[in-house]
Amino acid sequence: MSARRRITAVVNRVTPGMHTLFVLAKRGVLRPLRPDKVLRIIRAWRHWGITPPLGFAVGAVRHPDRPAVIDERGALSYAELEQRTSRLANGLRKRVKRGTRVGVLCRNHHGPVETIVAAAKLGVDVVLLNTGLTGRQLADVIAEQQVGVLVLDAEFRAQLAELPAEVDQILAWTEGTTRRDTLEHLIATSSPRRPARPRRHARMIVLTSGTTGTPKGARRPDPPSLSPAASILSRLPLDSGERMLVSAPLFHTWGLAAFQLGAVLGATLVLRRKFEPEEALASVQRNRCTAVFAVPVMLQRLLDLPEQVRDRYDHSTLRIVASSGSALPADLATRFQRAFGNVLYNLYGSTEVSWVSIATPQDLRAAPSSAGRPPRGTTVRILAEDGSPVERGTTGRIFAGNDMLFEGYTNGSGRETRDGLMSTGDLGHIDASGRLFVVGREDDMIISGGENVYPKETEDVIARLPEVSETAVIGVDDPDFGQRLAAFVVLRPDQELAAEELRDRIRDRLPKFALPRDVVFLAELPRNATGKVVPRELRDRLGG
Repeated sequence: MSARRRITAVVNRVTPGMHTLFVLAKRGVLRPLRPDKVLRIIRAWRHWGITPPLGFAVGAVRHPDRPAVIDERGALSYAELEQRTSRLANGLRKRVKRGTRVGVLCRNHHGPVETIVAAAKLGVDVVLLNTGLTGRQLADVIAEQQVGVLVLDAEFRAQLAELPAEVDQILAWTEGTTRRDTLEHLIATSSPRRPARPRRHARMIVLTSGTTGTPKGARRPDPPSLSPAASILSRLPLDSGERMLVSAPLFHTWGLAAFQLGAVLGATLVLRRKFEPEEALASVQRNRCTAVFAVPVMLQRLLDLPEQVRDRYDHSTLRIVASSGSALPADLATRFQRAFGNVLYNLYGSTEVSWVSIATPQDLRAAPSSAGRPPRGTTVRILAEDGSPVERGTTGRIFAGNDMLFEGYTNGSGRETRDGLMSTGDLGHIDASGRLFVVGREDDMIISGGENVYPKETEDVIARLPEVSETAVIGVDDPDFGQRLAAFVVLRPDQELAAEELRDRIRDRLPKFALPRDVVFLAELPRNATGKVVPRELRDRLGG
């Protein structure tokens, strides 16, 4: 190897590490500490590795009195959460049988945070269960994922009336008193001794959305280092000590990402069990939140509040509103920044590939429908059906690679990969400025009369009509054209719009084959617990 190639190889190895250090220092994660604190942090790292317990152990050393979590029952400091999760881990050790997992069926509060950390201290896998699943779906997932201990909020017990007796249930949130086992009782009656180093790193299993079928369990990997966090923070400028209102559900990949980033940043997680738009603004004001993690439908609900209601609350502390979990309509991005300022960031990713790209407020100003650019350490390619790269600006299949691609589904299946990059399942293109645009799911594209049609293009045009609050467009079978588009539209309060008028007003903005043949007006779109529209329910309503 020539001297020049050796130097290049060394630079390529060193540069990512230097970039990680630079970003973490810039964001305040790395800073000078007393030698005794540095030693305690090194010991914690050697004991826990790069796992959830490490973030909270470091927080207990660096800022023990800072609130780690604030919910409807008050605040828990980093020192308290570190002690409570050790107690909880010791209590769970007696109840988790070998080969089983801990399931979590909770809304957003300190219970799921403590359970995730405590299970990681034991090296036990955690299954994050979607609170929007039916009782039958929950029972099937609990059996399939071999859940032996289920931590759940009391409100969900009625859905699990037929759960096998061998599944040990522990209540995380109750209204009033109860005779049943609770997390608080387990914490109060267990040893405070720090658990021994686990023999294996626990995995967090996140369920796919299930909008097109039965939810699958996706095994999330441990981060190999702090480089994944640095990659996100290079485009999403969260700082150490942020106060983050996490409205996205913690069982969802985006809410989980907020939890993980919060642990790295020593942030305060502000949690509410249910998202209510006015209460969210009140929480921002009351807790002086500097960041919000939400899904797009939550942003829509905030904008649906009358302006005089929004104006009652001071949101001037907000620097970042981070949106992910489903497509961000271009019109919503524009209107949100008009109302709240240049604070909106849109992260495109999935349960399987983690992050792909991040659009900054500047990106969304210049190109509101853009998914932004990939952060450092992330590779994005647009490929044709045969796997060859397409020309810039041409629509193709999106493949992405980073340090946090998932390890496969728990049923043994996986996602298609090419040259180390994983399919996102979406179609898109990259413009001349390097911005990614997602035009829809691969299975959403329809062929109508021989033409390739992308429903998202039609959705974006309909959403710009001033009478429209939100819309979803899907493909349905058609005896003459093979498939056609059907639009489902929710109007703003006190607005009227007929189907033919809607079609007339968008006719000159879309090619003929992209016009919806069916227009159905609904009071609201059917969504799952993470805010994603459920297409099969739309098809049912069209049939009705």
